[in-house]
This record gives sequence, C-alpha cells and structure tokens, in this order.
Amino acid sequence: MNTIKSIVVVSLGVALCGLASCDTGNLRRDPGHIYAPDMTYSRAYDAYTSNPKLGKDSLISRLPVDGTIARGHMLPDHLKEGDTTAYKTFTTSLRFNAEEMKEGGRLFNIYCAICHGPNLDGQGPLYSSGKFAAMPANFKDGKYLHMPVGQMFAAAKYGKNMMGSYAAQLDEKQRWMVIAYIKKVQSENGGDAFTFGEGTAAPAAKADTAKAAMPMAAADAKKDEKKAK
Repeated sequence: MNTIKSIVVVSLGVALCGLASCDTGNLRRDPGHIYAPDMTYSRAYDAYTSNPKLGKDSLISRLPVDGTIARGHMLPDHLKEGDTTAYKTFTTSLRFNAEEMKEGGRLFNIYCAICHGPNLDGQGPLYSSGKFAAMPANFKDGKYLHMPVGQMFAAAKYGKNMMGSYAAQLDEKQRWMVIAYIKKVQSENGGDAFTFGEGTAAPAAKADTAKAAMPMAAADAKKDEKKAK
C-alpha cells in the first residue's frame, strides 16, 4: 500500500513539474525542431550592404523600377535643356485654390524675391545692394508680361543666364505654383488674363464651352415656344 502511495505521489510531482515547465513566463528562444527554419527566422541584412542572392550588384538598397513615380510626385515632363521651341508651347492643366496661391507667393519670396524683388520689379536685395551688375527680370515689364509659362518653367528647372537651376529646391508642382503667383500679379499689371485659379480655364476652352452651349440654348428656346402654344 505504501509503495502504491509513493508511486502516486512521485507521479503527481513529476506531472506538476512538467506543467510548471510548460510556461516559465519568458519568451522561448529554442522551440525545438522547425520545418523550413529560414521561413521562421529570416536572415537580416543592413541597408547598403551586399546580399549575394540579389544579382550582379548584390545591393540590399534597390533602385526604383524604371518608369515608376514616387507617391506624391508628378509624371516627368518632356522638356530638354535648350529646347526653346518646346518651352514656348509647354503648359500645365494644374489649377490652384487660394491656399495654394498663397503658398506660391511664400515660395516666391523665399527663392525668387532676393533677386526679382518682393514686388516682382527686379529690385531684389542682391541687385539693389549693388552685388549684381545686370538687373534681374522685372516681371512687370512688357518684355515679361506675356512670356509663355513654359519658358518660365524651363528657367526655374534649368536656370537662365546668371540664374541657376531651382529644380533641387522646388518640385514640379511648386514651380507651377510660383509661376501661377507671378502670372496672377502680372494679370493685375497689364498682363494676360489669369488662368491658373480654380474654376478658370484657358480662353480657347471658354470659347469652346460657349459654342457648345449655343445649340442647347436654342433647343431650350424652341421647347419653351411649343409649351407656350
């Protein structure tokens, strides 16, 4: 009888020890044998190091796939430096609200006003202080009032004469915002009608819209005459 009790006690003790060892409260680093351990514990590589499984260059940090556009960026333009013919016809369909126009003015004051002046008259601090012998563009002068927007865009992208490129400082949309701001000021000083605001359209587009509306208006007038009879 004592032997049976001893066996029972020992068995219970072993069982309790086994249960206690199942959960120690710590993360188990060695779960035993694992099928396909590389899928459970992947090998980590630091950025800018090499990985022999990634082809000839073995670079961990990969270049973007050709033709991809980063989130928040626009499709690249087709302009090439020195192609003045393309500059004159280049434009955009972007239209800006009041906040974006305000941002365009802020960007102009940061990057452009130091030369072209906060009033866009070419009397920026660098010129008025005598640092430059040649006067920067006066955007209120007749020479620039009707300048195509594509030429302005190309100047911001590639630079012009003494002016360097601002492609690194302003992305494509920001360049158009600055140009929209310039065109807004020019439209108030004898320049072309402003077409960059929301709800505005190019004169040709407005004319086409008016032509399309004329037949519809005539048809509505005929309907009204029939109802009156």
